[in-house]
Amino acid sequence: MRREDVAIAPEVRPSGEPIASGERPWRERRALVAARKRFLDRKRLGKSIGAIASVAIFGLAILVLARVLANLDIGALRAAIAATSAEQIAAATLLAGISYLALTGYDALALRQIKAHVPYRLTALGSFTSYAISFTLGFPLITGGTVRYWIYSRAGLTAGKVASLTVIAGLTFWLGMAFVIGVSLVARADALSYIDQLNWRLNTLIGVGVLVAIAGYVGWVALAQRRVRFQGFRLQLPGALLTLGQMTLGVADLCAAAGVLFVLLPAQTPIDFPTFAATYVFAAILGIVSHAPGGIGVFEATMLKFVPTPTEEAMIASLLLFRIIYYLIPFVLALALLGANEGLRRWNALRSAMEAGRDGEED
Repeated sequence: MRREDVAIAPEVRPSGEPIASGERPWRERRALVAARKRFLDRKRLGKSIGAIASVAIFGLAILVLARVLANLDIGALRAAIAATSAEQIAAATLLAGISYLALTGYDALALRQIKAHVPYRLTALGSFTSYAISFTLGFPLITGGTVRYWIYSRAGLTAGKVASLTVIAGLTFWLGMAFVIGVSLVARADALSYIDQLNWRLNTLIGVGVLVAIAGYVGWVALAQRRVRFQGFRLQLPGALLTLGQMTLGVADLCAAAGVLFVLLPAQTPIDFPTFAATYVFAAILGIVSHAPGGIGVFEATMLKFVPTPTEEAMIASLLLFRIIYYLIPFVLALALLGANEGLRRWNALRSAMEAGRDGEED
């Protein structure tokens, strides 16, 4: 019997109604719906696990801080703060300035990537104020993104471009963080075993893996223009040259920020800077994962646990000064700059309106 002589029954739905030849088969649609449901279930599960992990990290940090504060000697804390020299304060302030200067480069590179022409004066204002506020209040995509849009929209940037800028700037931060971690794990594998409780050989292997992954990413973006989808919109990733610039700025920012706290430590603290920088980055990551504003509580608990200072009061004194120099002062300055900028903008608008009215009367 020939194949064409065999009658093939049409595919039908469970109700018995035949499916049209141009219509997607019912079973295929049902499989797609089931696959989408499984994807959404996994996504919800991932968010739930992330939320539980954040709460657990924050709760553990609170327990550590509660134990430390319960035994805190206020007199010793005051003495530790008083023992911090003016030279240490000056060095910490200088390093904080270098860190925030590097952060303005984050926005400058991102603006170049999205092909937006914004004067550096406005770029520096948008970058400094957005980071100073988001570092203190947390939720950088919301707080930092809102401040950026308020400032950059005056230069003609749309909400989509500001969102792209924020994402690219965040990528710069994570590239720098990954590079610092990779180098530290390779260069100080034995010392960092105290923190992660892993064998130094495994630390070295992880560090090499991180560096290889970064090199692979740079090679990947160097071969062709790469686009990714983030939060519903497509984003073109920076090429190799801009990516290397991102890494340089990220490393400079993180090392300067870590240096702020490092120079505030007591002189007799037995830790070198590469090991301290890796500890700082580890504490910063835990702070980000916890979603606590500025990582407060989690960052301090991590540093108290893993940085060997002579006394806990000495470490708390350094952390308090660090919060004031790197977070509080820039936050207050950012609010003042935003207020002054808005006041100047309104005054210029009022003066322009008055001049236009005067010119109209003369005509």
